[in-house]
Amino acid sequence: MQSPREILAGIWTSVGGEERALDALTLTGAEPQLPSSFRVAAAAQVSIAASGLAAAGIWKMRTGQAQQVAVDMRHAAIECRSERYLRVDDKPPPPAWDAIAGVYEVSDGFVRLHTNFPHHRDAVCRVLNCPPEREAVQAALLQWQGAAFETAAYADGGVVAFMRSHDEWSATPHAKALAGLPLISITKIGEAAPKPWLAGDRPLAGIRVLDLSRVIAGPVAGRTLAAHGADVLLISGPKLPAIPWLTIDTGRGKLTSFVELGSEEGRAILLGLLAEADIFSQGYRPRALAALGFAPEDAARINPGIVYVTLSAYGHAGPWAERRGFDSLVQTTTGFNHAEGKAAGIDGPKELPAQMLDHATGYFMAFGAMMAKARQAREGGSWHVQVSLAQTGRWLWNLGRVAGGLDTRDITGEAVMPFMEQVDSGFGALRSVRHSAVLSKTPAFWARPAMPLGSHPPQWPSR
Repeated sequence: MQSPREILAGIWTSVGGEERALDALTLTGAEPQLPSSFRVAAAAQVSIAASGLAAAGIWKMRTGQAQQVAVDMRHAAIECRSERYLRVDDKPPPPAWDAIAGVYEVSDGFVRLHTNFPHHRDAVCRVLNCPPEREAVQAALLQWQGAAFETAAYADGGVVAFMRSHDEWSATPHAKALAGLPLISITKIGEAAPKPWLAGDRPLAGIRVLDLSRVIAGPVAGRTLAAHGADVLLISGPKLPAIPWLTIDTGRGKLTSFVELGSEEGRAILLGLLAEADIFSQGYRPRALAALGFAPEDAARINPGIVYVTLSAYGHAGPWAERRGFDSLVQTTTGFNHAEGKAAGIDGPKELPAQMLDHATGYFMAFGAMMAKARQAREGGSWHVQVSLAQTGRWLWNLGRVAGGLDTRDITGEAVMPFMEQVDSGFGALRSVRHSAVLSKTPAFWARPAMPLGSHPPQWPSR
């Protein structure tokens, strides 16, 4: 198997990074760190190191100063589970899942339901014609075959997953379509003059990032860009459901505003913000923003020189390109839960010990955004960065397996404390995981506290 440094070198050079930049990188720690048969700790370290190395590269472009980048594997693994270690006024997270979310039997296997948002829960209950109670849901699902229920639930607006083995997933038309895509796609979508860097004492000082994302991957990307000095403005809708604990954890470093995109006034506000942005990062359902006039090509016309970052669940090619999805569902669909269950000797699905597809994809989003921004500064143009949970999953699968990895002791309690920091926030005293990419000249930190959604006006701070 490749070492983490070798894995990172492949990703770094695949998007135009100079190989000599890797000389500034120090990776410490060894696998395994978390109980899994997959290389989740290596994935955490590599994805975070990629983003840190990109920030250091931008700093060198701006100032001519090189700096060292170090990432410890244990710290990275902990950061990729940051939501579970968060404490607000010393209180732990509430239960993470809705009452009927989780795994159920069907007539030919298992399905996983994601019902944390009310409209997704309602869709499942409509398809099953049952109340939102676990016993009723299980009784109804036993009358279904998994793939048929999956298709019906998606058609009605739900988000579920039929558990497949990796071989079964690989045989699907969609998996075959994804096999030809890179882990991170960066393509030119318009002409524009290079934008000069602004003065500042951090790699992304003066860089404006519009963050239109929820849950984990997209918000982690915005949090990472903020850690290196970007002005990140999180845009949410006043009526959109949210998961409060994740909002707190991933809101560090950001401004946050409500904009109603269903109204002409809201779209006009977003248009004005986009016209002055440097990076537009979004995780909306495919084509949702395009229908409102904010597709990548629209953004490049509105603001030549923009870096537009798109997150999707299942990638931008193939018959499932339009499907909604979350980390837990993509794990189930693509074979991880089946393989982890087999490795653990159980008859049924077993989750990875972290939402690793989400977190790693978030760091790859930030990495791709910075690499595209650096390219824009060198040669001009508008750029589109595309990542997906499924492509990150394909990458993680291909890293190989860890023999006996499930016997690893989990990281809990006192073992986590060296990697935590405490700050005030709009929610109370926050104890949270520090960023694990350590840059020698421009340390990563969040200059703004996490705040409740909608706390700020929808406008950019002065530069």
